[in-house]
Amino acid sequence: MPDFITSRQNEIIKRASRLSSSADFRREQGLFMAEGARLCCDAAKSGAEIKTLFYTAQAGEKYRDYIGAIQAAAQETYEVEPHVAPLLSDTKTPQGVFCVCGMRRSADRLDDLKTGLHYLALENIQDPANLGAVLRTAEALGIGGVILGGSCCDVYSPKVLRASMGAVFRLPFYLQADLVSAIESLNNRGFVTLAAVPNAAAKKVTAVNFQKPAVLVVGNEGNGLTSAVIAACSEPVTIPMLGRAESLNASASAAILMWEMMREKSGGVGNVS
Repeated sequence: MPDFITSRQNEIIKRASRLSSSADFRREQGLFMAEGARLCCDAAKSGAEIKTLFYTAQAGEKYRDYIGAIQAAAQETYEVEPHVAPLLSDTKTPQGVFCVCGMRRSADRLDDLKTGLHYLALENIQDPANLGAVLRTAEALGIGGVILGGSCCDVYSPKVLRASMGAVFRLPFYLQADLVSAIESLNNRGFVTLAAVPNAAAKKVTAVNFQKPAVLVVGNEGNGLTSAVIAACSEPVTIPMLGRAESLNASASAAILMWEMMREKSGGVGNVS
């Protein structure tokens, strides 16, 4: 049976609430908050460390099967009163299911990248919805993992978690504050590093031969890649466009580039040599 929390002043609730609102507190504690029956269940089934499960009585009835799977993995379980649940929520209409999870360990080891796979690198992505969408697409297309370079927004923020549809729990990612050094290391290991730029003079991504392990590098929503990162990469590439738009949204660009990089592996038409 779960323990009960009836007060909004409960210290357990206050601490869990800070995990939703503060990236610094998440990093300090090595914990993050997931919200929603499906997302929390996905965390449990994906092997995430479930420290604490919170749910309301109404959610316990409505999402019985989900909660059963989460509770089986949780170290602690609390039933909270309906007036307490909004303190844990980052949404306007919470489902009443929340879990505190442990962050993945060793998320910065580039040595773990396998040379037989393709990867994506992101520099200074600031929009959590964009980052979440990129992670979701990367997992769907079979990308080996994502390198988060520079000052990307927090991968464990509630908006990233929701937009990723659980990809954060399964897709390998690597935190690299110094993306230039990371790219240089990857070059030395035999990866082809490709800087995505909105420049018609750059090589069309459709003309790239992706037989060798590659890392596609996508930049910030407003400013693109920094000049230092572009210079560190093996070659600049671009998405050929026939319309009047000069550039694409970061998540749209990443999706097109990843699909092109993976289409031979997925059984699509062959790449141009």
